Amino acid sequence: MTKTALVTGASSGIGEATAQKLHELGFTVYGAARRVDRLEKLAAAGIRPLAMDVTDDESMQAGVKRIIAETGRVDVLVNNAGYGSYGSIEDVPLAEARAQFEVNVFGAARLAQLVLPHMRAQHSGTIVNITSMGGKIYTPLGGWYHGTKFALEAISDCLRLEAKPFGVNVVVIEPGGIATEWGGIAADKLRDASGHGAYAKQAEAVAAALGSEANSRRNSPPSVIADAIGKAVTARRPKTRYAVGFGARPLIASRRVMSDLAFDTLILRATGVPR
Repeated sequence: MTKTALVTGASSGIGEATAQKLHELGFTVYGAARRVDRLEKLAAAGIRPLAMDVTDDESMQAGVKRIIAETGRVDVLVNNAGYGSYGSIEDVPLAEARAQFEVNVFGAARLAQLVLPHMRAQHSGTIVNITSMGGKIYTPLGGWYHGTKFALEAISDCLRLEAKPFGVNVVVIEPGGIATEWGGIAADKLRDASGHGAYAKQAEAVAAALGSEANSRRNSPPSVIADAIGKAVTARRPKTRYAVGFGARPLIASRRVMSDLAFDTLILRATGVPR
């Protein structure tokens, strides 16, 4: 029996690498993205392209219906679609804050709602939610982004308990620094939101850290996340969390053992924000 996987945000980075990894592992893989033209590379490799916008309920329903119609099952959902919207809590318009939650939280939760009836019926399946080490730590001018990742961590924990009696696993992947387009996009949004005015000095420091060449060289390739996801979805008893990628484990561990004020100092120093 060939198992079926749905990977969102598959047009680049972690999503693209994950779709390729699951295909290598023998899954029938649907790579989802808003722009199907960016999925041509995956399609050429035998991965099925799927137009899907995780802020559009009809789009998500249609995508899951197509998968069930073509394969009769869904065994793995990888909720990877997301982006980083940075800026001070004061500066970021609430419309943008809501958009961040729509993509990073509600899109993932809605897809879980849509696949769960099928997973319960077959008494098996794995839902993989990509959070971040940013779901356990915090940085200045990242409040709305970190809020989405903290929220997805909590939703995943609750869902894990709810789904377990039905044979469904829920796994959280907490990437550290990964070599993708994410940092540059977050830096651009940060400069747009807070590059002028009261938070300008903080914004420039954090944007420089997000897009620095030194950090880029240290970042891990997306394949390390894809490998962790591959391990999780093929394990008989997967771990509840996989912290992987540059800085993830030490920073999460530091947050666990350090006081709030000590961790504040560490993060301010790391981001270069004036104190």
